[in-house]
Amino acid sequence: MKKIILKCKLENRNHFEGKLSDIELDFSSVYWQHDRVYVPRGYRRNLNLPRLVMRTEMHAVDEAPKYSLILRRHIEDSGVDIVEETPVTDYATTVNIILQLGFKPAGEVSRRRQELEMGAGNIIYLDEIDGREGEHYAKIESILVDGDSVTEVKLDLEKTFKTLGESNFIESAYFEL
Repeated sequence: MKKIILKCKLENRNHFEGKLSDIELDFSSVYWQHDRVYVPRGYRRNLNLPRLVMRTEMHAVDEAPKYSLILRRHIEDSGVDIVEETPVTDYATTVNIILQLGFKPAGEVSRRRQELEMGAGNIIYLDEIDGREGEHYAKIESILVDGDSVTEVKLDLEKTFKTLGESNFIESAYFEL
């Protein structure tokens, strides 16, 4: 699946949520995610190499966690992210396969997340990253369909953030902050 992803560090979370609430859009309840990120040996940021992410997700303490393996590849010259997610039933075995394929651990990130669907193929995430107390981030993911202009979609996402009073865009992955 091809996506355009734009993130920003929020100036004021309450203001951001309030603007969306004013147009009757509300975020889901909070859930927890933990990502372990793996990269191939020789990985450097601008080489268009894939990252593998082992994700643990919990929506309620009385429910079993959900595990998934995510292949994420950012194509620098186009600004497109290629993302594929596969459910995993055996976490330890999957990590062992990742390591045997020559990937190495690159970082971990835990977050409390809320989400809000804004039409077909557009989701806004509101994230609070563990270890970065007092900082909040928003991320918009937009699924590309045939015929979409990458430039136009990215400009629309930037315009959405600016309309909501945000413009502190970041390009780094959360584990790189």
